[in-house]
Amino acid sequence: MTKQLIISAPSSNAGKTTLTLGLLRLLKRKNIVVQPFKVGPDYIDPKFHQLACKKVGVNLDLFMMSEDEINAYLHHYGKDAQVNCIEGVMGLFDGAQKDKGSTAEMAKKLKTPVLMVIDAKAVAYSVAPLIQGFVNFDKDVAIMGVVFNRVGSERHYGMLKEACDDIKVPCFGYLSNLKNIEIPSRHLGLNIQEIEKFDALIHEIAIALDKTVDWKAILEASKEVETKVISEEKTSVNKNIRFAVAKDMAFNFIYPQNISAMEALGEVIYFSPIHDTVLPHCDFIYLAGGYPEMYAKELSANTAMLKSIKDFGQNNGQIYAECGGMMYLGKAIIDKDYEAFEMVNHFDFETSIAHKKLHLGYRTSTIGETVFKGHEFHYSSLVNDNETTIEATITNARGGETTTKIHKKNKVMGSYVHHYFGTSEKLLQLINQIND
Repeated sequence: MTKQLIISAPSSNAGKTTLTLGLLRLLKRKNIVVQPFKVGPDYIDPKFHQLACKKVGVNLDLFMMSEDEINAYLHHYGKDAQVNCIEGVMGLFDGAQKDKGSTAEMAKKLKTPVLMVIDAKAVAYSVAPLIQGFVNFDKDVAIMGVVFNRVGSERHYGMLKEACDDIKVPCFGYLSNLKNIEIPSRHLGLNIQEIEKFDALIHEIAIALDKTVDWKAILEASKEVETKVISEEKTSVNKNIRFAVAKDMAFNFIYPQNISAMEALGEVIYFSPIHDTVLPHCDFIYLAGGYPEMYAKELSANTAMLKSIKDFGQNNGQIYAECGGMMYLGKAIIDKDYEAFEMVNHFDFETSIAHKKLHLGYRTSTIGETVFKGHEFHYSSLVNDNETTIEATITNARGGETTTKIHKKNKVMGSYVHHYFGTSEKLLQLINQIND
C-alpha cells in the first residue's frame, strides 16, 4: 500500500513549498520512496520537487486533465512509491472560479486528507478560529492536521499547540523561524542552475523538520491507496513519428505527460537550441516554453541552429511552439535593455520583455470542433506583429474572451498558451491541426 497526502495552506506564501521540499528530502533521507506531485499548471515547483527527492515532479490539474487521467498519473508515476506527496496551489480553496480547480476540489476528488501549513510568525492563539474555519468550511475536505511555519520559540509553539488541542485538530509539529531558509518566488526567471543552488537549503530544512515535526504521525494519518498496474498507453494508429524536443537552459517547461504522449506515437529525441548546431533527424519539432529572453544572446549567436530550424519550417516541417518557443521563432527578442537579438525569423513579429506585463490564466482554445486546454504565463509581449493567425476562440477559465492568438505559417504553429496534450489522442488532434 502507498500513503497519499496533500499539503496546502490558507494562502500563498505561508510556507507550503518550504514544508513540501523539506518533507520530500526528509523522507528520502529515511530511505522512504516518495513521489511528488503538484496541483495546477506550475512548471517551476516540480523542478524543486525533483531537486529535493530525485523524482520528477508531475502536475495534476483539474482544468486541463480529466479525473481518469489524474488517477492514471497517480498510479503510473507512483507505482513504485511508498508515499505520494501532493503539493497544493495557492490557498486551499482558491480556484479559477470560486473553488473550481482548487486544491480543495482535488482533495475531494481524490478523497485524500490535507496537511495544512500555517504561518505563525505574527500570531498565537488566534490560529484556533483560523484553523477551525478551514476545518468546518467544507466537511468533504478532510483536514488531517497542521504544521506551523516560522515559529519563534518552543514557548510560542506551546501556545499554538494549545490552540490546536482546544479545537481538537491534530498538530504534527513546527518549523522554526530560521534565517535564510525561505524559498524565493519561483516565477521570476529562475533557471535550472539557480534552482540547483537551493540543494543545501532544502537539506537544512529537512534537518530542522526531523527535529520538530512528527513525520511518522503525518504518514500514519495519510490515506492508504492501492497501487494499480497501469498498462502503457497504446494507440490504434500506427505512427512512427520522430519528435525532436528542445530542452536546455532556455527551453524546459515541459509536462512529462506530453512526452509520454509522444513516446506512445513514436520516438523522442532531445536537442539544445543553445549548444547544438544542427537539428536531429526528425518529423516534428516541439519548442516548449522557458526563458529564452535570459539566453537571447546565446540563442542569437547560434546562427547554424537558427538556419536549421528556419529551413525545416520553410520546407513543410512540422513545428509546434509555445510561449518561449514561439518567441524563438519570431524575428527577434528584445530584452529589458531594449537590445534586439535576432532569432529564427519564421514568424513575422518580434517579442519584447522591455515593458513587462503579466499575462496569466487558464485558457481554452477552440479550433473548429477541436478543444485544447492550457494556461498562459508570460511577461513579454508581441510587437510589430504582421503574422497570420488561425481562426480560433481562446477563452479564460470563466469563459471570457482573451486577446491571445495562435499563429500558423506552413506547418508551423505557435502561441503564448502552454497547451496540455498528455494523451496520444490529444496529441494527434494537435498534429492534425498543424497539418491542416
